[in-house]
Amino acid sequence: MAARKSGFVIGAVAGAGVACAALAGMGMRMGPASAAEPQLVRTSGAGAPAPMFAPPPGAPLSFADIFEQVSPAVVQIDVTSKASAAPKLRIPGLEGFDIVPRGQKPGDDGEEAPGPKQQSSGSGFFISPDGYIVTNNHVVADADDDGINVVMKDGRELKAVIVGRDEGTDLAVIKVTDPKAKGAAFPYVNFENQAKPRVGDWVITIGNPFGLGGTATAGIISAYNRDLGDSSSTFVDYIQIDAPINRGNSGGPSFDIYGRVIGVNTAIFSPTGGSVGIGFAIPADVAENTAKQLIAGGKVVRGYIGAQIQPFTKEMAEAQGLDDVKGAIVADLVQGGPAQKGGLLPEDVITAVNGVAIKNGSELTREVAKGRPGDTLKLSILRGGKPRTIDIKSGVRPTEKELANSDDDNDQGATETPTKPQVQKSDALGLTLAPIDEAARRTYSIDPSVRGVLIDGVKASSDAGEKGLRKGDVLTSINGEPVTSGAQVTAAVEAARKLQRPSVNLRIVRAGRPTIVPLKIAP
Repeated sequence: MAARKSGFVIGAVAGAGVACAALAGMGMRMGPASAAEPQLVRTSGAGAPAPMFAPPPGAPLSFADIFEQVSPAVVQIDVTSKASAAPKLRIPGLEGFDIVPRGQKPGDDGEEAPGPKQQSSGSGFFISPDGYIVTNNHVVADADDDGINVVMKDGRELKAVIVGRDEGTDLAVIKVTDPKAKGAAFPYVNFENQAKPRVGDWVITIGNPFGLGGTATAGIISAYNRDLGDSSSTFVDYIQIDAPINRGNSGGPSFDIYGRVIGVNTAIFSPTGGSVGIGFAIPADVAENTAKQLIAGGKVVRGYIGAQIQPFTKEMAEAQGLDDVKGAIVADLVQGGPAQKGGLLPEDVITAVNGVAIKNGSELTREVAKGRPGDTLKLSILRGGKPRTIDIKSGVRPTEKELANSDDDNDQGATETPTKPQVQKSDALGLTLAPIDEAARRTYSIDPSVRGVLIDGVKASSDAGEKGLRKGDVLTSINGEPVTSGAQVTAAVEAARKLQRPSVNLRIVRAGRPTIVPLKIAP
């Protein structure tokens, strides 16, 4: 269980312990209506009857029928894991302080002791009569072999195993394999992908908050398309709900008033770790598609083009003289990857994939991920402000862990102090620039393949200073034009000024990782 960003709390732990000790965790990673109500009337001051407020059609007097219909399909999932394997918990607002199981020292990454064990609990639900259960990946990710118990509504405890896990969506599928359940047909529920509830419609959740299994709560859908600011939001537009959910609800279902699954509860926003009425669920269509792939092959296969991308901001568009253009800008390409082979270039702006318009990097990644390996993806791009289309043959997206390790490999420290090369100031950008010599390459770990101008100083009060540029960064191009000297930088800025552009787009490389930064041109 870990915090994804300040205020967001994720976790399945209803209570984790070492030996007999309980670990207080933080947060969690969620029928027909009753008969029509009688019409109520009141008498106005003038004596004329006037209608009194009555619930609108479709608002049930009770959720009891729905609960009775679907609750047998919802289960408590108890997980046993090694204490050293359990994730460290971070409390929003106390970044830098790890909460670890009792008896384990913070930051202790030494040899694993044979014990003790840690217990944690989450929620899940049957999606088929033969025992397949959907839950969150973080509920079962660290489970020991033979360490997953499913507790049903009637109290039966059954052993289950992991069928497949997907870090990208934080979903997992497990299956009951207990010999005691041989031949049993389990109660199950269905995903609802067609009749999408509206914001303001009722939502009912059932789960295992704080170990209190079989708990029902109700509320409304608060919003759609929420971004939690973490890696899972790359593939999930979360549903926001206000039905109370807490730690232990992870992996449980959210239902509409007809008892159909509309989401899988995953996270809450909470300054305290408890419910404050802001919860998040993975939409049913994402959950169902992921579950099908996990059941079929144990993993999720996604399309991949091998490009590092950023949002194409309004300021970036202004720097290129473009109005109201939305999309994603290419910061870098994986060497030998599908995008490079297909002809995509750094600073191309991608506006659509296979005819589907995209507004940001997350939408681009989702559209690319829908492709199967070997599929041809048609990308609509702007290059130098001019539209064109390129075809890219999709590859296979690496796992999130592999991608993270790849990023870490690019981060290297610097220890030497460079000799002072000849410098040149760009007052319009607030930068001091210098050629890249061998000493600078050693000091700042600049790859031999990187060509550009070294940033040797940044004026703190400039736009560059406010946006975090720093000494040791490498400026490789301005508005798509490569630069290798201070004179070229000055010329590029003056050219933009003559076109009355308020800013320029700089491609900056830091520790081997490029990014596009729009900078205002000072008067």
